[in-house]
Amino acid sequence: MTLPKPPPEPPVKVDDRPVMAVGILGFGLSIPWLSGLYGPVTPRQGLHWAGTAMFVALAAAIWLGNRWLLFKQRQHLDWFNQPLRKLMMLVVANVLYTAPVTVLGLLAWFHVAGLPVDRSALQVVVLTNVICVLFVTHAYETIFLIRERESDLMRVERLERARTQAELAALKSQVDPHFLFNSLNTLGHLIEHDPARGREFCDTLAEVYRFVLASRERDLVPLADELAFLRRYHRLLELRFGPAMPLAGAEAVEAGASGWLVPPMALQGLLENALKHNQASASQPLQVLLSLAEGQVAMANPVRPRRSTTPSSGLGLANLDERCRLLTGRPLVLARSDERFEARVPLVTAA
Repeated sequence: MTLPKPPPEPPVKVDDRPVMAVGILGFGLSIPWLSGLYGPVTPRQGLHWAGTAMFVALAAAIWLGNRWLLFKQRQHLDWFNQPLRKLMMLVVANVLYTAPVTVLGLLAWFHVAGLPVDRSALQVVVLTNVICVLFVTHAYETIFLIRERESDLMRVERLERARTQAELAALKSQVDPHFLFNSLNTLGHLIEHDPARGREFCDTLAEVYRFVLASRERDLVPLADELAFLRRYHRLLELRFGPAMPLAGAEAVEAGASGWLVPPMALQGLLENALKHNQASASQPLQVLLSLAEGQVAMANPVRPRRSTTPSSGLGLANLDERCRLLTGRPLVLARSDERFEARVPLVTAA
């Protein structure tokens, strides 16, 4: 099983306004002067300054136009999936935009200034502009790639941190001394009074630990595997508490589980959360309902707050929400009311 392609990050943004202002003025002022476009027109003539404004406007049109083309291409092409096509499109778009705009701008200047068309200067300026545009485009792409690399590193770091926190939280909840103490007491009682159930409790507890350890290296697991683990964990609760927390809807979800992936131990964590915060007993069972719809697996239960419970830190649901965002691009959806609590875990399709 391969990890599906991560959801796209928000577009990388670069504040290029200072560089753009300096670049437009620099090119608009230097290239005409170095290439001799002014001809006999001197700075003492108003025409010279009118030409300066025209050349700066031409530089702005070239810069802003190529910038727009670059940003548009970034929305559809990237260097990793289509490197040759992106390179060709960048070069062709820059040349086919820069050259005609430069020619039209210079012809307009020669006409306004009443000067004969200097073909040599025209060729030099067109070639210079194209080379400068390609250089500036390369600089933009380099900056974007550096920013994307930094974003990718931060994304991987966040994912690793979230996964590590999930592993530690799951292991801590299972290895918690209170949990072990109650489990061993339950096991001792069952061995003495019902050896068959005691053996089943021991085997189920071992299977729960086995799945937790096997999930340490996986970001996503098949929904069918998560449901099988949920059943084993729920059976452990049944052997310990009896029919205090019936689980309904699992069969229907299993029927539609094929092709879906889910963060490991997500449903087990929600079931544990329901038991932690609500009253449940054989006389007043806490009905837990599973459902599958619209690319989400949902778990719902009635709200029956415990009379005496340790205040919740909310870290379990917050951690699961972060893992869902990183792995599926969608958040954990929570719906609360005075009578019902529902959590919907987003799914992704298997590659």
